Amino acid sequence: MRTPNSTLPTQDQDTPRGFFFALGAYIMWGFLPLYMKMLSHIPAAEVVAHRIIWSVPVAALVLITIKRTSALREALRNPRMMIMGCVTAALISVNWGIYVYAIATGRTLDAAIGYYINPLFSIFLAAVLLGERLSRAQVLAVAVAGVAVLVLVLDADRTPWAAFGLMLSWGFYALAKKSLPIGPNQGFLLEVLILLVPALGYTAYLSATGTAHFAVGDMRDTWLLIGCGIVTAVPLLFYANGAKLLRLSTIGVLQYIAPTMIFLTAVFVFDEPFGRARMIAFPLIWLALVIYTTSMVRQIRAARA
Repeated sequence: MRTPNSTLPTQDQDTPRGFFFALGAYIMWGFLPLYMKMLSHIPAAEVVAHRIIWSVPVAALVLITIKRTSALREALRNPRMMIMGCVTAALISVNWGIYVYAIATGRTLDAAIGYYINPLFSIFLAAVLLGERLSRAQVLAVAVAGVAVLVLVLDADRTPWAAFGLMLSWGFYALAKKSLPIGPNQGFLLEVLILLVPALGYTAYLSATGTAHFAVGDMRDTWLLIGCGIVTAVPLLFYANGAKLLRLSTIGVLQYIAPTMIFLTAVFVFDEPFGRARMIAFPLIWLALVIYTTSMVRQIRAARA
């Protein structure tokens, strides 16, 4: 039983602090398309480079503040951990690039699809690659989502490649992240430190060729690119700390806040076309998520009992 002064939650207990962190993370991710849309005139690669560069000081400041730098120093001296960090860093940079490109090119609905399907793709990967057994409800949820994906693929107007790219990159990132034996805050800083050198090299190349948008002409672009570090690092750090202080079932329900906000933004703010294929696919995806979430909550309650 948790004492009033304890800060460590038990396995089956939520905390107000954890709920605040997780809810804050998902709401910030939900509003992120509005920020990225203001950068749609800048190439995605340049935006991602600045997301990396300006995330470093934010993540480092957090780690120094909470005095958790020792694990990061050990990771930097461990060749095996560095190789694993390079894998996760590469996957997260691809995910960021696809996301920025999707928002800039009017494919925000595809981004919502990708993040809706992510949980189901993750349990599919766990079954195929890790040999985890799925319940009948989980198999049904994956099958229903598979039908939705098939509908989208067969849509002659627009196959949502951005959605599949986000789903694949994030799914394999989450899988690889499980093998990285380091805390989430330290792991995020390790990833952006690994990516820092190529990001700086690329921005230096853009400056040398006169194609950079940073510190050139309109300072609005410069401040927006600097702000990429805050809008990238802060939600991730919020999520990392919230996930430790909430039950898995609570996180499972909260995770749909961001894609729902992205979906609403795409339809009602960006006025993106919502064709027949999406009218069929989205309800199927939502049905799959209801089946999956209900099954997960029941399993967790049964395990606690």
